[in-house]
Amino acid sequence: MFADYSMPELMSIFAMQGFAGLSLFSIFVLMALGLAIIFGQMGVINMAHGEFMILGAYTTYLTAQVFESVMPGLYGGYFFVAMILAFVVTFALGALVEWLMIRHLYHRPLDTLLATWGLSLILQQTYRSVFGAREVGVSLPDWMMGSIAVTDLVEIPINGLFVMVLSLLIAFAVYLLMFRSGWGRQVRAVVQNRPMAEAVGIDSGRVDRVTFALGCGIAGVAGSAFTMIGSTGPTSGQLYIVDTFLVVVFGGAQSLLGTIASAFTISQAQSTMEFFLSGSMAKVLTLLFVVGILMLRPQGLFALKVRR
Repeated sequence: MFADYSMPELMSIFAMQGFAGLSLFSIFVLMALGLAIIFGQMGVINMAHGEFMILGAYTTYLTAQVFESVMPGLYGGYFFVAMILAFVVTFALGALVEWLMIRHLYHRPLDTLLATWGLSLILQQTYRSVFGAREVGVSLPDWMMGSIAVTDLVEIPINGLFVMVLSLLIAFAVYLLMFRSGWGRQVRAVVQNRPMAEAVGIDSGRVDRVTFALGCGIAGVAGSAFTMIGSTGPTSGQLYIVDTFLVVVFGGAQSLLGTIASAFTISQAQSTMEFFLSGSMAKVLTLLFVVGILMLRPQGLFALKVRR
């Protein structure tokens, strides 16, 4: 397989696939951060997480359409407005879902799985009815077009580089929120010892609602970033939900560092193997590798000690 390529060609291939893996890593990180907050901190299996991502993508699409038709001169900055709107819309829907459904199902993980799976089907059909079954896309602003030439054979797309930087900034913001803020201390207190947290006056119900909504909001931002590198359809979220759960479990359900390390490992492995093998075979080999690691270390790459 490798004998068919010269050494410079192999180096260029690995460089190009490595950057393609970084683009996939960016989406994995944004998706997995939201899921790690919901699944890792709350123990809720949210099968509708991909649909929250797609809601963010459709919000970005609608914002782009408004800017293009009403304010074409400001189209270059539409994405920043769309990203804020995507977060607000998905955060609000997440808070509503938690209040109407999820809060009644805590400590019943199988019930949350079935309930959120049903929610995902409802959202998919809603998107199909409103936007149609065909995929939609947005036109990139001029400043996101083109690529940066690293060598004669390797070029880095500007939109992919932007998404990668955005994902790292959001990961850093989540770190500050979870580990350097008063609200983050409340979340960690509830996770480590809920009865004691309630005994000292922390409103665990409010913490749960905001935590679930925040995870959904981050998924919405992931959907907004997704429009920069791909088209959006009613079922596009299902393409990423399994990989996202894999990232969270492999990294350690309650570890931010583990989530990032896991997203990087899985995205790079898949991207590199997809060049030499089929996409399905690359996923199978990645899954087998992850399963093998989890058999040796069931708690994932990184794990936090918590009191139950």
